[in-house]
Amino acid sequence: MAGTSKTSDKVVPVLTISVLILIAWYLAAIFMNAPFQRDQDKRDGVTSTFTELVAKTWSQPKPTMPAPHQVAENLYKYVFTVKPWSNRSLVYHSWVTLSSTLLGFAMGTVLGVLIAVGIVHIPALERSFLPWIIASQTIPILAIAPMIVVVLAAVNVTGILPKALISTYLSFFPVAVGMVKGLRSPDPMHLDLVHTYHATKAQTFWKLRLPASVPFFFTSIKVAVAASLVGAIVGELPTGAVAGIGSKLLAGSYYSQTIDVWAALVAGSVVAIMLVTVVDIAGRMVAARMGGRPE
Repeated sequence: MAGTSKTSDKVVPVLTISVLILIAWYLAAIFMNAPFQRDQDKRDGVTSTFTELVAKTWSQPKPTMPAPHQVAENLYKYVFTVKPWSNRSLVYHSWVTLSSTLLGFAMGTVLGVLIAVGIVHIPALERSFLPWIIASQTIPILAIAPMIVVVLAAVNVTGILPKALISTYLSFFPVAVGMVKGLRSPDPMHLDLVHTYHATKAQTFWKLRLPASVPFFFTSIKVAVAASLVGAIVGELPTGAVAGIGSKLLAGSYYSQTIDVWAALVAGSVVAIMLVTVVDIAGRMVAARMGGRPE
């Protein structure tokens, strides 16, 4: 009974918020699409009742804001009714974006961990390097992405790497900050104890600092993996990519296919949820192996 109650405590709030979002979405679709529909009815010489007007705002072929069921129909069409490797498939476009996301996430994680280890063990590095790392995150990614793409294209570096580097730029920072805090999290008494046993810096790192940083690491990479996905999508925009979620967003905006745009956004959200879920599961498994309490 306790387990059922705990599950319902998690599920009910999520379902409640989801229902409220859907209601707000439908109401917003009416509000956003009604002016065009009234103008269209006036040109056609048609007088619509309120119910008819609402129905029309939810069924426009190119609405200002598509209704949830229109987005769901688009997702079903381009996920389940076309071949996954087809250029029309959202599965294919999601995979293209996911591949650059994973590469950028891997590079960002490694870079973030290396920076954190350096900052913790070299005090001068913290004073000289950390302010520049923080300052780098104040530059909008939309300004950085075209520069990275253009510079790399000038040296004949194209394809997945420029997008992955943009993902790396966004993902290394949360990992670096989280790992710095994690590596410094051991209790001073524990540090004094290992010093008493004349442990070297390497032994202190592997036996004390690194295990203590594991919870901070997984919390950080949850943020980093989502940031990597954003970086990959943004990286597809200035490249004029023909594949990827970013390319679907561009094509939809060019041809005013707002339903396609929203479907691509939902597909990106699903990919993000999957990535964060995988990281969360990995974190729980590692914590269990290390003797942590299950949540």
